[in-house]
Amino acid sequence: MHYAFDMWLASQYPDNPFARYADDAVIHCKTKQEAEQLLNALRARLKECHLELHPKKTRIVYCKDANRREDHDHTSLDFLGYTFRPRRSCNRQGKIFLNFAPAISQKAQKRIKEAIRGWKLPTRTGMALEELAHWINPQIRGWIQYYGKFNRSTLYHLTDIIETKLSLWACKKYKRLGRLREKGREWLRRIRKRDLGPYFAHWAFVP
Repeated sequence: MHYAFDMWLASQYPDNPFARYADDAVIHCKTKQEAEQLLNALRARLKECHLELHPKKTRIVYCKDANRREDHDHTSLDFLGYTFRPRRSCNRQGKIFLNFAPAISQKAQKRIKEAIRGWKLPTRTGMALEELAHWINPQIRGWIQYYGKFNRSTLYHLTDIIETKLSLWACKKYKRLGRLREKGREWLRRIRKRDLGPYFAHWAFVP
């Protein structure tokens, strides 16, 4: 792909910046006409190299925002675990405006949820809280560092799932808390606020 795509695009279309990872790529164009012309040229170029564009994933996307207000069929795209689409944002003056911005994609959220379920935290009653933190923190920290670069608020739902699993673990491990999940949450909240025990990476997102 470096020869067939990167070098060709840089030499033939130097004014169109692009990003590529493996066989996924995004090319920036100024107009729809320019995008259509480049797409046709790219299709021909790849054919010369005995390659072809993915028929379902390849499309022209309109980056709709406060300055680009037209309506088009496609106004969002997924790239490297992020979904880029029109989102309400707040500038430094506190004014709300429409911005074409990234946030963690639905597919990435689904993979993370599956990983959290795979931990089976409520059944790990043989482990201490410190051991749980040592075990899951590296993965949580990695998610936050990568997906938290843009629109961190979209991670709240995922961190809440982790806190719920930990509260269920607490209720099963410490019978005095009873079976109510909120009792477990309150117990974790007290530890967090009094700075007792381990610090879970997701606690920065938990109120």
